[in-house]
Amino acid sequence: MTEARLPPEADLVLLNALVDGELDAPTAAAIERRIADEPEMGKAHEAIVVTRAALARLEREEVGTRLLDRIESGAGISVPASPQRQPRGLADWRAMAASVVVAFVMAGGGGYWLGATRPSETTSDLVASTHRRSLLAASPVDIASSDRHTVKPWLDNRIGISPPAPDLAAKGFSLVGGRVDVIGGRAVPTLVYRHNEHLITVVAEPAAAGTSGPQSKQADGYNMVRWTGSGFSYWAVSDLERAELDGFAEGYRIATGVTAAPEP
Repeated sequence: MTEARLPPEADLVLLNALVDGELDAPTAAAIERRIADEPEMGKAHEAIVVTRAALARLEREEVGTRLLDRIESGAGISVPASPQRQPRGLADWRAMAASVVVAFVMAGGGGYWLGATRPSETTSDLVASTHRRSLLAASPVDIASSDRHTVKPWLDNRIGISPPAPDLAAKGFSLVGGRVDVIGGRAVPTLVYRHNEHLITVVAEPAAAGTSGPQSKQADGYNMVRWTGSGFSYWAVSDLERAELDGFAEGYRIATGVTAAPEP
């Protein structure tokens, strides 16, 4: 009997986001095309839909607030205390528990899912979190290659967009590969470069025409540089020293024709 194969973790995240209606129209259309063309994606999508439907048919029973508190605490969910809090239906906490299980599976498999975001989290926080998760994963990339002509088509086939991936090896920054991250419910292409023993995550979100940056930031203990150009808003994050990360950002910007002056 042939063992069923699962799509990569990033694709499973996208499938769950599609079922939840959390993807933008272009990304959703790209994933739906892959579901139609790729058997593994089609089977995984069907399994998710069937599982969600089965959970929805479960009998609704009342669950005490103590159990709910334990579930939410274990999942890292913060719920404001209220003396009027009422027990929820069984189906409600089972749906939440199912999401928690998916989160643990993704984390254990080295995926790059950021899960539910808190209102106070900024984009820089989310980018820093996905960089940290990639360092803990078995591999920081979904497609490992130093050839941009391999990485860019792979990203384009997955989510329909791919940022420039300049060759910066001569400046000491070698391309490691790429992956798909999900930030704030959006699938975004991510490049990974290496400088000595340090990795640099470059998250690229589609943006309107124009250039800006670079802006230096810091989040979760990591140095970051943000700039806009060539149709993308970029976030570069690493544990490199500030001057080295600035040097990477400058090299990337020059290689991609982005020459906007630094913002004060």
